[in-house]
Amino acid sequence: MTWLAHQLRRLARSRDAASAVEFAILVPLFLLLVFGIIVFGSYLAMVHGVQQLAAEAARRSIAGLNDTERASLAAGYVSANAGSYPLIVADRLTVASAKSGANVFVVTVDYDASRSFIFALPTFVPMPRPRIERSAAIPFGGF
Repeated sequence: MTWLAHQLRRLARSRDAASAVEFAILVPLFLLLVFGIIVFGSYLAMVHGVQQLAAEAARRSIAGLNDTERASLAAGYVSANAGSYPLIVADRLTVASAKSGANVFVVTVDYDASRSFIFALPTFVPMPRPRIERSAAIPFGGF
């Protein structure tokens, strides 16, 4: 047996660096998983907040007597309650309200999340779209 063959055989049986190799292989996958959870969890929290604001604004708008008053009530609700959602900055919200059909009033809330902290993180994972738009419709009158 030659010296080189003996060294290769000894290296193949050695377990000294196995944990370092496993660590080097698994840490990038673990970090990818953790960053994915942080990014998409935060994004889904923002989406949920925008949807809740739209739904509650639509419910609030039902008290209006005409479309102008309904739109004012919806916008007032969003501006008054946007601060209760920790990942949403009220200055980046826009509210649009419109009558859809004979007895349906639709409130649309649009949020620009492009300056959110998740878009400042390293892009280990595919990033979601920075614009979040959610609508809620509520029927009124004619019951």
